[in-house]
Amino acid sequence: MNLFSLAVRRTAFWACLLAIVVLSLLPGDRLPTVFAWWDKAQHALGFAVLTGIGLFAYAQARWRLPVGLLLFGAAIELAQGASGWRTGDWLDLLADAVGILGALLLWWLVMPRRPGKA
Repeated sequence: MNLFSLAVRRTAFWACLLAIVVLSLLPGDRLPTVFAWWDKAQHALGFAVLTGIGLFAYAQARWRLPVGLLLFGAAIELAQGASGWRTGDWLDLLADAVGILGALLLWWLVMPRRPGKA
């Protein structure tokens, strides 16, 4: 993989992270109607995509990344609770974890493993 593609992957990861922050903290009535489907599925899908991109961008951190993303999800729930216009829901954090685990499982099943590499 060349340096440019790594930079693109990392930019995509941080752009997705920022998009999740913005969408998570906007007042609910300001969200685009495309997001008018089951909240828990949105969380799982969003964090699965974020984890997948993150694994391609930061493959060397494949065990730290999911922990960091789970902490990120918890921080979002706390921020939503403090916002006054959104509510934090710990079941959303569980949905985040499902998305993260799903992406990790897919990564483990699909990505080729090299001998001597964990």
